[in-house]
Amino acid sequence: MTANDNKAPPMNVKTALRVLEIIETFARERRALSLSELARLLAVPASSCLALIRTLTSLGYLYETGRRQGYYPTGRLLAMAQQIARHDPVLDRVHGTMNELRAATGETVVIGKLHEGKWVVYLDVLESPHAIRYIATAGERRDLHANSIGKALLSAMPEDERRALIAQLGFERFTPRTVADAAQLEAELKASAERGCFVNLGESLPDVGALAWPVRLSGECYGISIAGPAYRIEPALTRFSAMLRTACSTLERDERNRFSK
Repeated sequence: MTANDNKAPPMNVKTALRVLEIIETFARERRALSLSELARLLAVPASSCLALIRTLTSLGYLYETGRRQGYYPTGRLLAMAQQIARHDPVLDRVHGTMNELRAATGETVVIGKLHEGKWVVYLDVLESPHAIRYIATAGERRDLHANSIGKALLSAMPEDERRALIAQLGFERFTPRTVADAAQLEAELKASAERGCFVNLGESLPDVGALAWPVRLSGECYGISIAGPAYRIEPALTRFSAMLRTACSTLERDERNRFSK
């Protein structure tokens, strides 16, 4: 075996990315798409798109809605996603707690994790039943310095590791309230730990508020947040933060009990 045998050919990587882009395009457009429309939206030649469409159709992931009327995903994608979600080793354990938090607060509940040392990636999102609510999608990434979960994750790191990571952040300004630099972020993390919640009040999006707390499961650190309109979140910070800390503590206690048996 040569050193190159362990590397996937670039064409395979491009093909995998293109398949994901096709799925994301259907999710965004929410309608049947012809071959020419799909090629245009992906900015690729129709000939490059045709082989992938035929393969996905033959495997049952797409179907032709009518002659020359376009293609659309079948329920196979949803069924596969549900199968995967039902057996997620972490989300399976936290889903009940997240549901309880959503029911008790009436707000959107999110669990996230550090992603590539630069971002928060949302692993699951349970949206609020309110018409006006915080909306996000699993798989989305957020900047650490302007996100409540990001702050919670940073706070749980060893000091040297945290400072090294913070030094690499770009501190993009999303709103006038976004944390401006490393010193301000470090000060906020210290104050937030003493307060009992890590907050984002209009720092990433105007009028959006969130609070988060870290939770350690299977040796990895995650963050759970409660998010919604700032006018509902800010007055409820004390009450929501107590509920959130209790939920995270219960998850960690259940984890310890599970492994001690």
